[in-house]
Amino acid sequence: MLLYIWTAVLVIGVYLYFKRVYSRFSKHGIKHLKPVPLLGNMSPIIFRKKHFSYVIDDLYNKFPEERFVGSYEFVKPIIFIRDIELIKKITVKDFEYFLDHRVAVKPEMDPYLGRTLISLEGQEWKDMRSRLSPAFTSSKIKHMLPFIVEVGNQMVKSFEKHLKESKNGYIDIEVKDLSTHYANDVIASSAFGLRVDSYSDPTNEFQRMGNMISNFGFETVLKFFGFASVPFLMKLMKMNLFSADLTNFFKHLVLSTMKDRETHNILRPDMIHLLMEAKKGRLVHEDFTKDANAGFATVEESNVGKKQNNTAWTDEDLVAQAIIFFVAGFETVSTAMTFLLYELALNPDVQDKLAEELREHEKSSGGKFDYNSIQTMVYLDMVVSESLRLWPPVVATDRICTKDYNLGRTNDKATQDYIIKKGGVINIPVAAIHHDPKYYPNPKKFDPERFSEENKRTIQPFTYFPFGLGPRNCIGSRFALCEVKVMVYQLVQRYELMPCEKTTIPPVLASDNLTMRIKGGHWLRLKPRV
Repeated sequence: MLLYIWTAVLVIGVYLYFKRVYSRFSKHGIKHLKPVPLLGNMSPIIFRKKHFSYVIDDLYNKFPEERFVGSYEFVKPIIFIRDIELIKKITVKDFEYFLDHRVAVKPEMDPYLGRTLISLEGQEWKDMRSRLSPAFTSSKIKHMLPFIVEVGNQMVKSFEKHLKESKNGYIDIEVKDLSTHYANDVIASSAFGLRVDSYSDPTNEFQRMGNMISNFGFETVLKFFGFASVPFLMKLMKMNLFSADLTNFFKHLVLSTMKDRETHNILRPDMIHLLMEAKKGRLVHEDFTKDANAGFATVEESNVGKKQNNTAWTDEDLVAQAIIFFVAGFETVSTAMTFLLYELALNPDVQDKLAEELREHEKSSGGKFDYNSIQTMVYLDMVVSESLRLWPPVVATDRICTKDYNLGRTNDKATQDYIIKKGGVINIPVAAIHHDPKYYPNPKKFDPERFSEENKRTIQPFTYFPFGLGPRNCIGSRFALCEVKVMVYQLVQRYELMPCEKTTIPPVLASDNLTMRIKGGHWLRLKPRV
């Protein structure tokens, strides 16, 4: 009898706990999907039934009249912002209320991942941003262009070898593999001064580290959400998002490279050099308006990044920024390139028009290919911009509320404002807004003409943000765009991309990975352009 009584007490206690936890939105009139006890609205992701992007789309589209809606990440309430004016206020006007990202790893848990630009909070983030921003201007990136072109030449050389061996005059390639090799080798060269050829040696150490980062499988997904939702538990269990192998690899690589360069007075205009200059306080802030032609998707640096800062850097700070450059540049850039090549293959009219622009450029420039000439290719920028709209590598971005904030009323019929408390989490659904027919008619169609000189003026501000919004946007947008454009240039100039028997049409995102991958792979056919 005593056992029955205690069981009943436990059941009632659990019921009352979940009832209280999952009533946070209802009592404020905030619309949300029905949660599952303990899992909240995470069951489609945890049980790998839907990709994260589709889950967000469902939530966004379910309540079209709402300015913001609610979701439960296990037992943690998350506010998803739908209203464009509210997004503008949160990310720009009232930025100080939403200064920080959700931190996956605190410095006390990992002295390297916890000190990256993405992980830092408050004034520490401001200091690091202002210190790093001069390293990511167009004038710095143009010096790295030869390193990117060299990687592209390695890619072309590999294709020529395989085409020569082919009896059909074409080869079928897994484009995700192609783009990860490319992104890996570009970062190895332009960031760390290493010459790596992942096409001929796909098992090299640098590629192994990249695969470790990009494999956001089930275990890593659980860790990721664990750090975001129950960080105290992850700390208690001494869990790390990435293995010690990764941080130790970069620690040795960065510090030994810097020591070798200082000892032998080696000057190479890559990211390691810029980090060394930043540590010494030698990087000079430039006029960012000169970067206006870097591409439509390029973000603008805020006043936070333009301020001069002379805060001392530790070795941990240097290694941390090198790691995040690799982490952010590897998966997101390779994803952007993968889906762009996929869309070109499925839209031959777009591909032909782009190839024509490249041929015209070759004629008019006499074959000259540099940073400035890339920026003059209007249609190339239109194609890249549209691909980033349709397939943004980061489908949502988050912010932490740093002090109580009035979000206003959830809809026109609501009678009370909603105050999000300090520590509350908001999410901005990038992909869902990019796919909203209210802002982009026929949104699932790949249509670069949306970004023509005439049409891009009609795009509503704050409805296009593949690299984020406000002061906390992506610091590396110029480098990423340059890298993607160089790859597309070198590929489309020489080869024709088309679907093959293994191409998945229409594309469906795989549900077993947090990153964006097409179920069945990204197979395309490549043959020499005539």
